[in-house]
Amino acid sequence: MRLVEIPLLSPFTTSFGTEHTRTALTFEYIRDSIHAFSECVTSTAPLYSYEDNSTALHVIKRHLVDMIKDEPFPADFVERSRRIKGHNMAKAALEMLLWDLKAKEKGVPLHTLFGNSRGFAEVGISIGMAPINEMIPNVEAALQRGYKRIKVKIEKGREYEIISSIRNRFPSIPLSADANSCYRLSDSDTLKRLDKFDLLYLEQPLQEDDILDHSRLAKLIATPICLDESITSFERARQALETGAANVINIKPGRLGGLHESLRVIRLAREMGAHVWVGGMLETGIGRSFNVSLASNNLVDYPGDTSPNDKYFERDIVLNPFKMVNGEIKPNTGPGIGVEIDREFMEERTRKSAKIL
Repeated sequence: MRLVEIPLLSPFTTSFGTEHTRTALTFEYIRDSIHAFSECVTSTAPLYSYEDNSTALHVIKRHLVDMIKDEPFPADFVERSRRIKGHNMAKAALEMLLWDLKAKEKGVPLHTLFGNSRGFAEVGISIGMAPINEMIPNVEAALQRGYKRIKVKIEKGREYEIISSIRNRFPSIPLSADANSCYRLSDSDTLKRLDKFDLLYLEQPLQEDDILDHSRLAKLIATPICLDESITSFERARQALETGAANVINIKPGRLGGLHESLRVIRLAREMGAHVWVGGMLETGIGRSFNVSLASNNLVDYPGDTSPNDKYFERDIVLNPFKMVNGEIKPNTGPGIGVEIDREFMEERTRKSAKIL
């Protein structure tokens, strides 16, 4: 285990707050000539969910790491770990480690091990909040670079200013908004004002653990609702889709406990006529590699938050960062996630390390 700290190129602001660095838990599993990697998507504070780096590391060391001693298949680890309630991000870190291990054992790229790969992922961008005279140039730069969907962060009291200003400047771009749970059902009239801006979707407007009020809100506004924080399992996804709480789902493997559950939710959503895309959590090149592999699946029908690494970091801990061409990113061609670790930089940015198995 390593705790690495990498400065962001620019602050990233959401309704949760502002991040200046990515402080990530990374894992490396070594057996003979195989080196498997993964990253936990937790951060230093429990703002996105109740998990943070400290809780994740505690749960992994005390309860989960023994479950991978015999190198089970990811699906078997998922079943073993169900007796540990919650802590999906901690579980996902080890589940994805096993995916990388198994793909490297077979000598195949991870996206081909999943099957049904189109060989590339369509890329959208998530733009943090800032003064509108900064957000407009950020959107313009993203469009010039070729991103296929623009998503902007909003918060209560600034939503109309942000969306109206961007839509007036760019009347026909694929545009969506992410509220990160900062509204309540009583704010439905405020959110209804956004209907005229023809958004692809409004992401997670209400409470992070809510399904019921989102289903009510969906009947009050015309803008499609996308759920992120609320979808923590296959069953939660089924409930959201059956009640009409959402017809778009943001797939974040860390939030769902790994890739096995993510693939189940993707298949369910598409069978029920809903849309899916793959989100991100400011991951380094290690975590991003899993996201790009998943987003390359043919069932993923919306561009996701799988930006090239250079959007966030001047220098990453991988030597082969992703590059975007015409709004598309191809997964690495090497076995597993195919990353080449920048050992020198990783060592430089390591704040803590330990052997835990």
